[in-house]
Amino acid sequence: MNKTVVAISIGLVFSLTACYDKEKNTNTPQVTVTDSGQNSVDNSSKNLGDQKENQAYLALVDQFFNDNLKLEPVYATFVGVNDYNDQFGGDLTEEYLKARHELNTSYLAQVEAIDRSKLSSELQLSYDMFAYNRNVALVDETFPARFMPMNQFYSTVISMVQLGTGESAQPFNTIKDYQNWVSRLSGFIAWTKLAQLRMDEGIRSKVVLPRVLVERIIPQLEAQIVENPSDSLFYAPINNLPEDFTQAQKDELTAQYTQLIKDELLPALTSLKDYFAITYLPVARGTDGWWGLPNGKVWYQHLANSHTTTTMSVDEIHQIGLSEVTRILSEMDKVRQQVKFEGDLTAFFASLSSEPQYFFTDRQGLIDGYMVIKDKINLELPKYFNVTPKADYVVKPVESFREQSAAGASYESPAVDGSRPGVFYINTYNLKAQPKWGMTTLSLHEAAPGHHFQIAIKQELVGVPEFQRFGGYTAFEEGWALYAENLGIEMGLFDDPYQYFGKLSDEMLRAMRLVVDTGLHSKGWTREQAIQYMKDNSPMAESDIVAEVERYMAIPGQALSYKVGQLKILSLRAEAENALGDKFDLKGFHDQILVSGSLPMAVMESKIHQWIETQK
Repeated sequence: MNKTVVAISIGLVFSLTACYDKEKNTNTPQVTVTDSGQNSVDNSSKNLGDQKENQAYLALVDQFFNDNLKLEPVYATFVGVNDYNDQFGGDLTEEYLKARHELNTSYLAQVEAIDRSKLSSELQLSYDMFAYNRNVALVDETFPARFMPMNQFYSTVISMVQLGTGESAQPFNTIKDYQNWVSRLSGFIAWTKLAQLRMDEGIRSKVVLPRVLVERIIPQLEAQIVENPSDSLFYAPINNLPEDFTQAQKDELTAQYTQLIKDELLPALTSLKDYFAITYLPVARGTDGWWGLPNGKVWYQHLANSHTTTTMSVDEIHQIGLSEVTRILSEMDKVRQQVKFEGDLTAFFASLSSEPQYFFTDRQGLIDGYMVIKDKINLELPKYFNVTPKADYVVKPVESFREQSAAGASYESPAVDGSRPGVFYINTYNLKAQPKWGMTTLSLHEAAPGHHFQIAIKQELVGVPEFQRFGGYTAFEEGWALYAENLGIEMGLFDDPYQYFGKLSDEMLRAMRLVVDTGLHSKGWTREQAIQYMKDNSPMAESDIVAEVERYMAIPGQALSYKVGQLKILSLRAEAENALGDKFDLKGFHDQILVSGSLPMAVMESKIHQWIETQK
């Protein structure tokens, strides 16, 4: 998943080694390396459009991006804009909600006043993306998401802890940086109080979280409540004060942080924890899916469409899931026969999930194993890609404070200025949930050429509007990551049948998501039904299954995007191969998918159709 998800959990935010082959791709945008090390799109061989209209469009969307950063200051920090590092923002205030509506309404009207037909071909794609975003955002406003401002999976509290450790996007290099964080932390403290008022509104409107999710949130909050301020994770910047600070400066900052944590932050977190435990838990709902909320089925259909960037019905998605589960089970059974396992598929699942040879016995061994796989994959990448990211990535364990409820793995994008690499997080809490046979496919998905490639290349683009560099669509980004797993077959990374089974197991997870997510939120499934379905159709550890199902309960529709996006990319590749025959260039196809940023499915389809015509 992307914490921009990708691994951005604010509410939720990549060495070029080659350029496009100009001989083979004379009709496609060229990507070059600028002095800043970014990817630059050259439209010299494309429809360049009317220069005046192009400039008007670019000025408009860049102004939107800047205006949006003012409204979303924490997001600004993640995209490398440090002008608002002292601000937290007020995403739950009436002023924020009004400003967001006016921003989307105003810019939708302004972009519609631009003549799309006069734009360059690349900017026509951008135009479609921008208009799509504004329309979806305006529909989002009609649903009361503000009444459920946090859950166990995406939590502003967790995001602020990560920022406050000094190991994320928030800088801690100067006195001003430290003062900025004090100011931002004060804004967060105010947010914890407003969140309780919004949840009170949710209680009155019957828009509340399922009980089990509330039970997961409480220990997350309890983990942040300590007796001594110096034991708080928010104290970490004081433990790492720069050496060039004077002793007087160090003493002053230490006193300031200690006072803020002791007198304001810890009481605020305690109050929030008590609210969940005493006020909210007794009124949390007994239903597990969105159907149990007022207008919940309509809300869920919108979420399914916005996450997949399609107009598919929930029922259609459910049926695709059932079909894919059946197909993958058949492939899994072929592996069982290939390795000459004597029992049935259920027994094979049990063996792979329990026998000691399939698991590491220590956490560092797991991390080291992923580093070996990283080197192996890196050797194959130049055969399949013209463009690779400048930024590298590292493999790290999930932090201890969130490992019990975090996903099995996730990816966090690198710093825009290159000061911090991407991070491939591995949850080492339960080694039985991290089988050796699942490592290759997970690395392909989360790191290279999956999320790390796609998100890093997107961030490194120049010559495109900023919202394309830093915005994204789950269906595209997760669809690409799942496609990257499939590409591992061609890369020869699944010659070992057990590693290939791991690939099938991960694909099964994405197929089951189509069934379970829709089952939970539109067909009245219970949490227990969803857990049992996943147990019956996969070798996943029960702890992983429970975390997955509760994730779907918290963020409905998001899990649909993986398989839907992968199937669309695979179908477009098959279409291009059939249309172009010997002229089909796989590297060129990958370039087309990656060098415009993240795209809605319909926009990506239009782009590939245009590319096919030029290649003919």
